[in-house]
Amino acid sequence: MSEAFRLERGEDGLATLTFDLPDRKANIFTRSALAELEARLTTLAARTDIACLVLTSAKPDIFIAGADVDEIADVTDPVEAEAGSRYGHRLFSAWEALPFPTVAAIRGTCLGGGTELALASTWILVSDRTDLRIGLPEIQLGILPGWGGCVRLPRRVGLLAALDLILPGRPISGAHAARIGLADALLPDADFDRRVRAFALANSGRPARRPRKSGPRALLLERNPLGRRFVLAQARKKTRIATKGRYPAPLRAIEVIATGLARGAVAGFDAEARAIGELATSPQAKGLIYLFRQMEAAKRVGEGATLPAPVRRPAVIGAGIMGGGIAQLVADKAGLPIRVKDIQAAALATALGHAAGLFERRVRRRRLKPAEKRRKMALLQPTLEDAGLESCDFVIEAVVENLAVKQKVFADLARRVPERTILASNTSSLSIDAIGQLAAGRERVVGMHFFNPVDRMPLVEVVVGRQTGRETAAAVAAFARRLGKTPVVVRDGPGFLVNRLLAFYSAEAMWLLDEGLRVEDVDRAMLDFGMPMGPLRLADEVGLDVSAKVGQILHGAFGDRLPFPAWIDRLAGTGRLGVKSGLGIYRYDGRRERGPDPGIYSLLGLSPRRTAPDLAALAERMVLPMVNEAARCLEEGVVGSPGELDLAMVFGTGFPPFHGGLCRWADGQGLAVLAARLESLAGSVGPRFAPSEALLRFAEQGGFAAASLAR
Repeated sequence: MSEAFRLERGEDGLATLTFDLPDRKANIFTRSALAELEARLTTLAARTDIACLVLTSAKPDIFIAGADVDEIADVTDPVEAEAGSRYGHRLFSAWEALPFPTVAAIRGTCLGGGTELALASTWILVSDRTDLRIGLPEIQLGILPGWGGCVRLPRRVGLLAALDLILPGRPISGAHAARIGLADALLPDADFDRRVRAFALANSGRPARRPRKSGPRALLLERNPLGRRFVLAQARKKTRIATKGRYPAPLRAIEVIATGLARGAVAGFDAEARAIGELATSPQAKGLIYLFRQMEAAKRVGEGATLPAPVRRPAVIGAGIMGGGIAQLVADKAGLPIRVKDIQAAALATALGHAAGLFERRVRRRRLKPAEKRRKMALLQPTLEDAGLESCDFVIEAVVENLAVKQKVFADLARRVPERTILASNTSSLSIDAIGQLAAGRERVVGMHFFNPVDRMPLVEVVVGRQTGRETAAAVAAFARRLGKTPVVVRDGPGFLVNRLLAFYSAEAMWLLDEGLRVEDVDRAMLDFGMPMGPLRLADEVGLDVSAKVGQILHGAFGDRLPFPAWIDRLAGTGRLGVKSGLGIYRYDGRRERGPDPGIYSLLGLSPRRTAPDLAALAERMVLPMVNEAARCLEEGVVGSPGELDLAMVFGTGFPPFHGGLCRWADGQGLAVLAARLESLAGSVGPRFAPSEALLRFAEQGGFAAASLAR
């Protein structure tokens, strides 16, 4: 078996330990890799001929990506999980206790256990690569840093910076790491190896002497027990508000950090291990780890297909808010110049203003420098002319949601652009096959459905028509990943996947309102379920005119299976469009929601009469139609697997991540149980609840996941 670690020593006493996990694109701490590291440490501890040891990676883009998530997913015994944490503590403490200085030379992304090993090193050096990220993302998996991160990080960077890194679980750039003291130096990537070697030789045999944080703030908050208690209390308060009690890991992390600071490292390690034992086997962690694995699978979408050259000259046809958001994303994430074409100057102005606002928000948050904002804005090339489209290799259409208009745009584009140019539509409800009906080269016509707001929603549906080429779909998925999005490939059909399922959910919310439920009760039911926003508030966010139009299209497709109350069109006709008009089902002051509008009931001819409803029962009544329709989607092949459906629902609708997704939640409840509840609702509410034949078949096979594995 090939070794994962290679040790080399020069005559100057400088040694290098290179991590290169065989047959993997990234270095991760598998069981075998950890066992090999343990054996290496036993040998290294006895060496007297090493003046300094540099830890490096042979992988070009990854230093160490952390622990093997698949192994964490398989752990079901809290005792085993706790033992795994204590094993990591012993290992990294042995690294920390080596009789010579160690240097973590981080030239690629470093996450989780990789960062924790770096924290146990004497020195941390990072490259100035713009794509490098370093951090502790364990909270996003429902656990916490379990190999010393909660104990060592506050000692290195201070309490406030440690909380800011651990609680959100978001990795930071190398420059940010150097700024907060996580890295001891930020080195130019072009000269990284030479500078690391020079640093290591200069510091051979010398212990690290890091200056303590100084200044009034550090004295008050970092080194004062009362100040620390205040900081920790505020962190607990903010965390309880943010998690609503649904995610235990962040609060446990705060307690572990507090223990390590107050009672010392040994007590901190013990608290960390006990927390890992409880968290790693929790339902929340299992759900979040399941989603992480689906995200990793989404990165492999299109593998095996022959991809054209990477996108270099993109364009957006149709400006406004959506077009501006897409153009801003391309300029920001891909760094490409992008043509933004419209037939109205006002629409171009709106697009540029929206893009500028998104960049400016990042400047205010100190995530972007003003000069960088100006450079990225210069990549947006607004035009009223068709000239220049001939050189584009990827065109995204974002014009008005009108089939005839889109057909004309695609037919014109197909005649103007090169044969290999991909023609993608951002439609949310119209058929990709119909949109491309008049265009030559139908194999290059595809859907690339961004969700609104583009800058925040992580999902892109790659919509494949009957004639869409496999290479086209793979290229769109690759470009979506380049833009920082998660692609899910879906088959062309009414509403595609997410909007189709969401329509059944939204329709039931409207029926509850029609039956006399109050707006706040309908929305509160889903907030309590874990959704980030209630369905009626979501309708305002999308736009009541858009919601009504999509509802009409999907009702036309699904008929009596998807009925809506008669008043669905009435609101948009009164000018109540939701957030964008300042008034909808709710009232708004700018974008700030001011509560439901009492006048909504009389306008719709409704009389709210129910009080203190069973919110859990209301939530189930809105979720069950989605489960029923999800079974149809899977059986029809609209989406490839329950995992992909779950990922799309979490990233496209905010379905609670701690549930793991719609299908995972349904499997946890038991499909046979849910089918019986649907049957009951069909008798008491209406035939639209009748369980589908597809759902009954999945129930007979043991659930969505079991049926998928059996195929």
